[in-house]
Amino acid sequence: MTRRDLASFWLALRHMLLMLALLGVMPVQAATVRVLQVDGVIGPASADFILQGLEDVGEVEAVVIALDTPGGLDTSMRQIIKAILASPVPVITYVSPEGARAASAGTFILYASHIAAMTPATNLGAASPVAIGGMPGGGKPSPRPEDDGDDKADKTDAITPSLGGETLARKATNDATAYIRSLAELRGRNVDFAEKAVREAASLSAEAALREGVIDVVAVDVPDLLRQIDGREVTLPAGKRALQTADAAIDTHVPDWRHQALAVLANPQLALVLMMIGFYGLFVEFTSPGFGVPGVAGAICLLLAMYAFQMLPINWAGVGLVVLGLVLMTAEVFLPSFGVLGIGGIAAMVLGGLFLIDKEAPGFAVSLPFIAGTAVAAAGLIFLAGTMFLRSRNRPLASGAAEMLGSLGLVTVSDGGEAWAQVHGESWRVNSPRPLRPGERVRVTAIDGLVLSVEPIESDQGSPS
Repeated sequence: MTRRDLASFWLALRHMLLMLALLGVMPVQAATVRVLQVDGVIGPASADFILQGLEDVGEVEAVVIALDTPGGLDTSMRQIIKAILASPVPVITYVSPEGARAASAGTFILYASHIAAMTPATNLGAASPVAIGGMPGGGKPSPRPEDDGDDKADKTDAITPSLGGETLARKATNDATAYIRSLAELRGRNVDFAEKAVREAASLSAEAALREGVIDVVAVDVPDLLRQIDGREVTLPAGKRALQTADAAIDTHVPDWRHQALAVLANPQLALVLMMIGFYGLFVEFTSPGFGVPGVAGAICLLLAMYAFQMLPINWAGVGLVVLGLVLMTAEVFLPSFGVLGIGGIAAMVLGGLFLIDKEAPGFAVSLPFIAGTAVAAAGLIFLAGTMFLRSRNRPLASGAAEMLGSLGLVTVSDGGEAWAQVHGESWRVNSPRPLRPGERVRVTAIDGLVLSVEPIESDQGSPS
């Protein structure tokens, strides 16, 4: 090797060492884990928040759903589960903080996630579907016969005649059971407890759930969770992937004002109140036009109520009964039915409120006291408006041409055959059977367009108004 070759070798070696040194001091960008805080019932607002959080996850290592829910709507739950199953990044559902729960719909979401985790002193389960009104006679759906190899027993149970309510409840239970079993088999979790959670409303604490193979991790907080799941392999639509979350940065997302507004609107009791305000606002506007505020407010409230109804599992027969009740109570004001229409309206409104929601879910039920109180308040407002309307009919007119009759005035100008008088602060042309003098008091006897017919009065009969 010549001296020139040796110099070139040492120069290349020095450049390589310099590059390695630079690579050693360059900071390595840490992975990011997105945390979605979900607290409350699973409904349209929470579903939209989670679906939005699972979008644009190109640079995100994983998404953690920090969940605390008593349950919610089946439609919203299935939207969330579909998004989790199709997510290009791992989704970890983490029941937190201490004292939280993942009941009903929350249990399904937990089973669907790539990794299920809980904080100590939390629980999950009680995932039985509940139909509004319950079973006939207060009963419960019959449990599925145990699989003892007797196909005849299963077939007999499937065709056993039953009451309509019991059949619907059994169908809902069997559907929910099959759904959660499929999720448990997909994620390799405890299938037996999944079925018990639906059929028997079984529940487990965090420690028991870990011991029974229902969840994967018990962690005290999110950093502890990320340390424990680091290196675990999950299956995504694109294939298997090992998590790298030990030193990941945490990006926490909470519902913004839009999702909070959706959560408020997705309340059947508020929707019912908005519909009543909208109805009464439009009623006032149509009966007393010109003011504008009741009509504008009523239209806005009615549109908000319709938007809320389309987000909820509404029984439109219930909405129809509520509207019929409002119409009947309004008709009571104008028709002499001696209370028949009013009482019928209250009954229709109460029945409509009871039938308003198709399914009973935490946070979405309309309580009977609320319905009764709302109906009584609506009836009170209608009867109050009717009483005021009847009293106003007996009062003398306060405006218009008819109110001019009998009014007193003072002649201001009398020039030949033409005279003018001051009546109600305005100057009117007047006609009289005899000539009038300026300063003479007159009384209006008739009105013809813009000309008043008057007659002179004695000075002691009163002063002009």
